[in-house]
Amino acid sequence: MNATPPIFATLGCRLNAYETEAMKELAAAAGISGAVVVNTCAVTSEAVRKAKQEIRKLARENPGAQIIVTGCAAQTEPETFAAMAEVTKVIGNTEKMQAATWANLKAPDLIGITEKVQVDDIMSVKETAGHLIDGFGRHRAYVQVQNGCDHRCTFCIIPYGRGNSRSVPAGVVVEQIKRLVDKGFNEVVLTGVDLTSWGADLPATPRLGDLVMRILRLVPDLPRLRISSIDSIEADDALMAAIATEPRLMPHLHLSLQAGDDMILKRMKRRHLRDDAIRFCEDALKLRPDMIFGADIIAGFPTETEEMFANSLKLVTDCNLTFLHVFPFSPRKGTPAARMPQLQGPEIKARAARLRAAGDQALAHHLSAQVGQTHRILLESPRMGRTEQFTEVAFIAAQPEGEIITATISGTEGGRLLA
Repeated sequence: MNATPPIFATLGCRLNAYETEAMKELAAAAGISGAVVVNTCAVTSEAVRKAKQEIRKLARENPGAQIIVTGCAAQTEPETFAAMAEVTKVIGNTEKMQAATWANLKAPDLIGITEKVQVDDIMSVKETAGHLIDGFGRHRAYVQVQNGCDHRCTFCIIPYGRGNSRSVPAGVVVEQIKRLVDKGFNEVVLTGVDLTSWGADLPATPRLGDLVMRILRLVPDLPRLRISSIDSIEADDALMAAIATEPRLMPHLHLSLQAGDDMILKRMKRRHLRDDAIRFCEDALKLRPDMIFGADIIAGFPTETEEMFANSLKLVTDCNLTFLHVFPFSPRKGTPAARMPQLQGPEIKARAARLRAAGDQALAHHLSAQVGQTHRILLESPRMGRTEQFTEVAFIAAQPEGEIITATISGTEGGRLLA
């Protein structure tokens, strides 16, 4: 009888999705079969609730399967998942990336004689391996260059799920990207938990901009390099120089802004003020006029007044934001913000809706400005691709998947461009 390959479910961020791909390879190498692996997120209490819901659903759909739970929620509150009758094993964020962990899960009889919870102290981890995977699909590859975070924002549990900041050495990153380019990938995205802290723990303390410049210099055949979410206050001179001079660095930056009011930013324990964010966007646009910004913004943070919220709402225009990720505040047990005076749920939801409406308006404005423009588009599927600015484009006729083509935008529909 043929072995049943494991089922993987991923919740949360792009880094989790990346690590799921690495776990698939580790599980396959160990010969794991008949298991369900749930890679959880811990960013909000709602994320943990959804993880438990997903576990129960998968257990119903796969009776008799081993249920292995990992990810940030498993790391921060392993006892929650160990107490679920459906769960066979709880594995920490470090353990999930180790071949030995999966080898030990191979024999079902081992499950009964080993600890149900295999979660070590994430703060003791000093290194992040460069997990060599082939990316997602045939178009874009994601390369993890950093993990963890040294900062302690008052709303965030993630450092306790990911540990302190660790960087993958530049040489390892470059070699992996060369391998991916040789396999035919036309775009590479650098990912991490706190990407702009890359290099602080490496000899000579290089900065993210140094890594970007090194990649572009040593991998000349890489058509497109993209960087994921950054903390704009940590943007270094080399990164700004790359924005100004390197056309292969894509003109799209997703910013971890979180709020637009100085008092709320201080209560969040962020390291930037409102004017810092505005100045960064103005400087980046001067260096690269086609630059597009996305941003994370939290609605309804504790103590936020209507006036404070208005300052966050104004960031959409003041920072020329196009892609908004709006998070209604959700108190996370174990964080300082959970102990602050909370807003009422309906008010939080209403403010999140107003932010999303402003984001929709900004996106519509960007889309309409592209009609008649010519773009270089990376095909993610035969009928869908993304511009250099990461704007989605739908094609009327099928195109070669994975290729970069030049096309003129004919219109817009449903939050996408048409070509």
